[in-house]
Amino acid sequence: MVCQVSGGEIEFRFFRPEANQVLLVGDFNGWSSAGFPMARLENGEWTCRLTLPEGSYQFKYLADGEWFLDYAAFGLEHGPYGMNSVVMVTSKPASLPKTKCQPPARKVRRPASASRRLAQPAA
Repeated sequence: MVCQVSGGEIEFRFFRPEANQVLLVGDFNGWSSAGFPMARLENGEWTCRLTLPEGSYQFKYLADGEWFLDYAAFGLEHGPYGMNSVVMVTSKPASLPKTKCQPPARKVRRPASASRRLAQPAA
């Protein structure tokens, strides 16, 4: 997920709880695989804030040596080596949809045994 916090400050969030290292890589850093290190949050999300000039940028996440797209970004575009995620930076953040960068909602899973108990007719 990507959102503009204020001015040209952009917050990138990527959920990958099993990752040991996540880097933010894109045309804003010349696609250097050194990237911008992302910080791991307790909930398994990784986050990074950058201040970028107004414009459109392509990027990907590099988690433990594997590339990932951000389908919750501003879109996808073809790049020279495949698809890339897109972030748009505007000088007027007030014109953007009012979106807060919040952690993803937790999914509650019911144990399989509980599902079976609910499905059985009452005696």
